[in-house]
Amino acid sequence: MGPADAVQEGLADRRQQGLANRVRSGCATVMQRARFVRIDETALEHLAERLARPEAAPPAPSLDPAHHHVGSPQDTLAFVITLDAVNFGSGWFPHLAKRPGLSGYFTVAHSLKEQFEREGPWRAEALARLTAQDCARVFGQDLRVPEQAELMELFARAWNELGAFLATRYAGRFAGPLAEAEGSAEGIAGILGTLPFYRDVSRYEELEVPFFKRAQLTVADLAAAPIGEQGERLHGLERLTIFADNLVPHVLRSEGVLRYEPDLAERIERTELIAAGSHEEIEIRAAGVHAVERLVALLAARGVATTARALDFWLWNRGQSPAVKARPRHRTRTVYY
Repeated sequence: MGPADAVQEGLADRRQQGLANRVRSGCATVMQRARFVRIDETALEHLAERLARPEAAPPAPSLDPAHHHVGSPQDTLAFVITLDAVNFGSGWFPHLAKRPGLSGYFTVAHSLKEQFEREGPWRAEALARLTAQDCARVFGQDLRVPEQAELMELFARAWNELGAFLATRYAGRFAGPLAEAEGSAEGIAGILGTLPFYRDVSRYEELEVPFFKRAQLTVADLAAAPIGEQGERLHGLERLTIFADNLVPHVLRSEGVLRYEPDLAERIERTELIAAGSHEEIEIRAAGVHAVERLVALLAARGVATTARALDFWLWNRGQSPAVKARPRHRTRTVYY
């Protein structure tokens, strides 16, 4: 092997150790050992057949201006990063004061959109000082309700963490992580993943299993938003995994792709909380990631090129249907989704 070959092999090795591939590898290993969740191969093949039809192609991910702020490129970038810093709380959402006809996520997104339209983006220094009372005002929550108060406190901590990080490391520039990573999708996710509320890594037996749900999602949302030249320079989006939460696995379960051990299924149906970091919770998320990776491969074998990111968008939107929402999904109280 010559020097040029050695260089190429070294580059390939480093790519294999990238953030997204570490997520894939960890989730694949979990599924080899899983006791509570399994993938139904027949149902997975059937879903691949459906998605291979031209009319079933996933739509391109996009920012919905009805619920997301779209202004100047700089303000839109600030909105996406500010929103995704608090894009968690599904374990508390049953107790959230929601806007009529809106889910927990869209209540949060729409409330922040209105805040931006009233007062514009917060500077990083202002984010670093926001309180639970400020969050309750923005999102229309009542701090006398324990669950709402707990979530607003976590939202404030998330924004404080983000604001201090941007102020200290990037002189308050929201575009700082994009510039430092030179537009690399995994690079941006890796930078965000250094923050405690973004460091989405679980312990499964002796394994360290990374998910980095919100760090990857932030990059994907930036790619879907009109943020000017910063967005045009983003690259490597095809390497992202799905954004492992409680909705995408729920949709896969509704499609028959994921099968839960009976006791776990009954606990979810009773709306019991599934503990963060438990084997059950990790297996549900890992199964979602691994099933979609398998789905990408099955579609490629049928001549359909797609990505985990595109399939996540399709599955997440399918999860907004009343039929899917009617069945309980797993609920976990965590800052990671």
